[in-house]
Amino acid sequence: MPTITYKEPAAQTPAIFPAQKQPKQPGAQQAMNPAPITDNAAYSGSGKLRDRVAIVTGGDSGIGQAAAIAFAKEGADVAIVYLDNNDDAMTTKKAVEKYGRRCFPYALDLKDEQSAAQAVQRTMKDLGKIDVLVNNIAVQYPQNSIEDITAQQLQETFATNIFSYFYMIRACLPNMKEGACIINTSSITAYKGDETLIDYSATKGAVVSMTRSLSMSLIKRGIRVNAVAPGPVWTPLIPSSFSPQEVEKFGQDAPIGRAAQPFELAPTYVYLACDDSAYVSGQVLHVNGGTITES
Repeated sequence: MPTITYKEPAAQTPAIFPAQKQPKQPGAQQAMNPAPITDNAAYSGSGKLRDRVAIVTGGDSGIGQAAAIAFAKEGADVAIVYLDNNDDAMTTKKAVEKYGRRCFPYALDLKDEQSAAQAVQRTMKDLGKIDVLVNNIAVQYPQNSIEDITAQQLQETFATNIFSYFYMIRACLPNMKEGACIINTSSITAYKGDETLIDYSATKGAVVSMTRSLSMSLIKRGIRVNAVAPGPVWTPLIPSSFSPQEVEKFGQDAPIGRAAQPFELAPTYVYLACDDSAYVSGQVLHVNGGTITES
């Protein structure tokens, strides 16, 4: 029998990143060194999402950009909602269009419920339907103690990481038919915690609980709800929230010994969005480089 040699799927991924810092969140992908890999050149679609429409929040960069690109390869048109990084958003748009699908970028602040409603209205106008919602935006502000977390920070973190998910779900649901699905991005921190990310971890735990409860509510309407819990992933959130010294070590404590590139998360979102997962709802899929968690 022929010998099968395992090839590391992210051979371009360094175990050590150069020290760097960005001034504000959610950060700019184009300013990162090295640039995150959001498009796996070896991934070829097979029509699993042919002619479906997806909304991806945080689709301008990182995991959101990778998911949007993979959706396009599988035949979906995509609307991306992002805060203000137009350059990164245009990169997503060009990548989606390169694979023959449409992409509409909307710069909106989803901490505001009316912005979520506007995102859905524009998607319906531009693309005519909504089959998949990916809730993916997040901020994190490391602090050494809960005593250092101000009321303003707490409100900002919850408004971004959990309230926006509620707002987008509520706005999308009247336009979602049987067979539609919702995918929420949680985090490994919801399961193992992080001593410097107390409020962030709390929001990601809320995402897990919301996913499970909402799945029970919406299964009666034929709408599935699942979540993804990433481990360390090289996205703009990292240099915009951690110190240069922490960036250098980012991901090294994962059992696999490195952080993921965003493209390594994308197939999980494809799976949860397509009919391959038709019998899966209320679940959280862990893509974390080998960390054992209780789900």
